Amino acid sequence: MDLAAAVATHLTSRSLSPTPQWLAHFTSSVRSNTPLPALQKTAEFRLLGTDITTSLQATPQSTFPAGISESAVPELRIPGPVPVQVLDLEDIGRSRWSQVEAIEMDERGETRKGHEVIRVVPDEEDNSDPNPPATNAGGPHKLLVQDAKGNKAYAFELEDVKDIDISSLSIGAKIVLRDFTVARGVIMLTPRSALVLGGKIEAWDKKWKDDRKKVLKEKAGWREENAFS
Repeated sequence: MDLAAAVATHLTSRSLSPTPQWLAHFTSSVRSNTPLPALQKTAEFRLLGTDITTSLQATPQSTFPAGISESAVPELRIPGPVPVQVLDLEDIGRSRWSQVEAIEMDERGETRKGHEVIRVVPDEEDNSDPNPPATNAGGPHKLLVQDAKGNKAYAFELEDVKDIDISSLSIGAKIVLRDFTVARGVIMLTPRSALVLGGKIEAWDKKWKDDRKKVLKEKAGWREENAFS
């Protein structure tokens, strides 16, 4: 088996079937004497950082069926697997204002312990991270996802799904959906139907983070003029 075929086989086993163009570009950019397992892992890592509308093959089996977002359809069962990328993420288990407050506290270098607000200051003798990541206490989450053909759909976390969390899931991350249900145009996410592969598209993730506080405020009904009223 040649290099391209071996890499493609590994990626396909992860439900990521690359386009011939992406595969040719990858194999031409790596050293052929690199051990195959390392090349396969490198290929997966790079692919998880791409826009799948340009890097993955879009087949009828690996993309959403027509009309997936139709709210008039009570229920639709899709076998998949369908790889998707995350375009937006919202914790609908917490109020938008509480999320804005959490962002502003983080900006000030503060955290909350019970009802007490404390400023996080690294201990001179403590080498631990002064800003540990938040635990997954939120959810359920609502996601906007996109398939390789560019079709978009909303997804709702019906049960807690490992690695779907505001503090750890990046925009552009890849999720593989299989044997999943679509109810009234919304994908139902469960641990059995959704596998988070990870990844991130840097530019998308940065813009989402930069805009998140403003978006949350606007959705909560806040306007700039309110600050001066």
